[in-house]
Amino acid sequence: MELYNAILNRRSIRKFRDKEVSSALLKKFVNAGRFAPSGGNLQPWEFIIVNNNELVKEVFSTLKWANYLRDGTPPEGKRPVAYIIILINRDILPEGGEYDIGMAAENIMLSAFEEGIGSCCVGSINKEKLRNILNVPDYCEIELIIALGYPDEESIAEKMRDDSIKYWRDDNSKMHVPKRDLDKILHRNSYKNG
Repeated sequence: MELYNAILNRRSIRKFRDKEVSSALLKKFVNAGRFAPSGGNLQPWEFIIVNNNELVKEVFSTLKWANYLRDGTPPEGKRPVAYIIILINRDILPEGGEYDIGMAAENIMLSAFEEGIGSCCVGSINKEKLRNILNVPDYCEIELIIALGYPDEESIAEKMRDDSIKYWRDDNSKMHVPKRDLDKILHRNSYKNG
């Protein structure tokens, strides 16, 4: 798959098939994450792969899903089968690093998409509960979680209507994700008004 097409077509997936994602693929995704750009090349990230069934359930209990959807939380049997938790090691970088983590997350999600694996980047996390579940040391800050699994829904980007950014599901359970029009956000050589 061409990179540009992958960028345009990768969407967040919130319903997954009950099919294991191999440890080798999860490790490959982390490897893609560690090759992301990093300010000062500090690479302040740490990654935890969670694919043990019991731990996957516990991690799920720490997350909030899809505020715009009534049925945004994946039901039993449609939940992620693995997670990659991205941490910032504060011994390496005492402050900041969120941009680095975001770029690592995008690398992970694009690598997953290339392999046919759906992903959803989750930032609404009960971090203290998760810290206890996974024994995360105090010098590491839990920043993002990438939920992973084989997709059990289709999600498409579409032109934003009525200035609404809210994503939604149609009667066939297809996700629709509005995107701002390129002509409305692109400026050349200076900021244009109106």
